[in-house]
Amino acid sequence: MRNPFRVAMLTACLGAVGLPVLAQERALSFSLTGGAAFAPAYFGASHYRVSPMGRFSFSGLSFGPAQFGSTDGPVQFAPGAGLRGAFRYIPERRGRNELAGMDRVGAAVELGLGLHYTAESWQVFADLRYGALGHRALAGEIGANAIYRGPDGLVLHAGPRAEFGDRRFAQTYFGVTAAESTASGLAPFSAGAGVHSLGFEVGAYQALSADWGVTGSLRLDRLRGDAAASPIVQQGRRDQFSAEIGLTRHFNLRF
Repeated sequence: MRNPFRVAMLTACLGAVGLPVLAQERALSFSLTGGAAFAPAYFGASHYRVSPMGRFSFSGLSFGPAQFGSTDGPVQFAPGAGLRGAFRYIPERRGRNELAGMDRVGAAVELGLGLHYTAESWQVFADLRYGALGHRALAGEIGANAIYRGPDGLVLHAGPRAEFGDRRFAQTYFGVTAAESTASGLAPFSAGAGVHSLGFEVGAYQALSADWGVTGSLRLDRLRGDAAASPIVQQGRRDQFSAEIGLTRHFNLRF
């Protein structure tokens, strides 16, 4: 039979070790945005369409003594350095009208992570995403923002952007295979990896409550390099204007 004294002592020791662990706060802070985007129908298109828009923003994670980012609450462009979530939805491109004969390119969902350093009045960031659904390629963005923090939760930002992708991404959206060339009449074209657009974005966020806010942005990109030289873009437009508006919900989970 077990010694009751030893059992009691062991239980007390485990409790003493476990209590600090249980007392340590664990928190996860993030934001989800859903809305609509007005943008070119595909990369290089000269006509526009409205499509769904979604964004994921990782704010912070704390687990005991380890902490990444900020879990203090829903602060837009919260000052500090660390990880951030990266998400992009690319609508499908159909092989019809001016692209008749080109293969259909299915919708893509890109997921990834980024690094940022944010001060009170400026920010720099770099994101890397992978096509978890769709193109199965790597793409990303680097940029900077000037930030204005106004009264009543208003935050304005503006700054340059550079989009890049690997060869698979470039070939998916800017390349023309031999078979597509025969069917569409476009010249065959092989697109390589690199920066495919440079642009500038202006945006605003207005808090509606502690957990909700509305966000919007205007952006102008100019396709460059192999993207600009692609026959798909040559018959369309290098300058790409886009606008987004959405509703943001902040989550600050503690467990």
